[in-house]
Amino acid sequence: MSNSTANQIKWTMNNIPKTDDVQVQNMSLEQMEKAISFHRSFPQYTVTPLTRLSGLADYLGLKRVYVKDESYRFGLNAFKVLGGSYAIARCIADELGKDVSEVPYDVLTSDKLREEFGQATFFTATDGNHGRGVAWAANKLGQKCVVRMPKGTTQTRLENIAKENATVTIEELNYDDCVRMAAKEAAETTRGIMVQDTAWEGYEKIPTWIMQGYGTLAMEADKQLEEDGCRLTHIFIQAGVGSLAGGVIGYFSNRFKENPPIMVVAEANAADCLYRSAMQGDGNRVDVTGDMLTIMAGLACGEANTVSWDILRNHASAFVSCPDWVSANGTRIYGSPLRGDKQVISGESGSVTMGLLHAIMTRPEYKDLKEALKLDENSEVLLVSTEGDTDPDRYHEITWEGLYGTDKEPFAGL
Repeated sequence: MSNSTANQIKWTMNNIPKTDDVQVQNMSLEQMEKAISFHRSFPQYTVTPLTRLSGLADYLGLKRVYVKDESYRFGLNAFKVLGGSYAIARCIADELGKDVSEVPYDVLTSDKLREEFGQATFFTATDGNHGRGVAWAANKLGQKCVVRMPKGTTQTRLENIAKENATVTIEELNYDDCVRMAAKEAAETTRGIMVQDTAWEGYEKIPTWIMQGYGTLAMEADKQLEEDGCRLTHIFIQAGVGSLAGGVIGYFSNRFKENPPIMVVAEANAADCLYRSAMQGDGNRVDVTGDMLTIMAGLACGEANTVSWDILRNHASAFVSCPDWVSANGTRIYGSPLRGDKQVISGESGSVTMGLLHAIMTRPEYKDLKEALKLDENSEVLLVSTEGDTDPDRYHEITWEGLYGTDKEPFAGL
């Protein structure tokens, strides 16, 4: 493991004893096919780009580097809508005793559906992107939505959600306490339904549907990689509560059962509950409490999703805790590509895996991690940029003003 000072990347390989591995079956190719078929029914659906960064791969000494760019998802600048929309559809189908294949977009928005189902209120807590996705889906489908946001949330993120006709507030609570608040309100509201992208004991069905919804981007990427003649050796995926990581790692674990890629989970060091859980090594989850201050707003979650933790503890190869400079560097690298590479606009929660890959391949202090992950000239790596500039002011602070820059000194040559 690397130096544990506050400004250092911390990491551990996964040495947790394996369990019965129940939850990975929920991320089967069959389940993911159901989710992507649902998403294809939306008129706004398009496959998001998979960008190959050949110049960067050469620079880093890797064979190939790809990024799945979720800034194009449904015009919402982030991937989260995949989970929220699919979960709402599953909730409605469940209540009507139907399979989700029977309630595509045109059915969900029909007068007949309104007569059959009526109107429910979908509650959620969010740092921004998940709540916006749930609000957008509820608005499109003629349902009501209430969103609670943690302290420190920017006004821009709140306004994006309010535009979708949702009731939305910023509370003097951290993310996990906002989740508890929204769950309590849903329970006390007639036809109130909690749609949260984290799970806890007794609340696992809807989070599982959300994770399956995220599988759409994994299934798209898999097909795009295959078309480009790539067989992945590595996946780097970011995590807050771990829902996206569980969905992606669950999908590729099922897709390549005999020889899966090396799969790395990256977190913000202020909210690194998965890394701490892996460090403890006994399979139990370790929570992070407090304000969890980080520029990676979408990853500022201190309590792991129980469904995804079961997948990650059995299938993730390594867990990495990243200071904010890692994410900021990733945003700048994406935004200032090498000649011939395409620019990717990646917000601070979307870019941490790029910053991590760059640090591993260029900084000698992470040589041990590079070797442990077997990263070399034969490596074919997938990253996911989960959001664009969802907070434009913060994006400009990072890219224009050097927020969380490096400690390098200018060259004092001739």
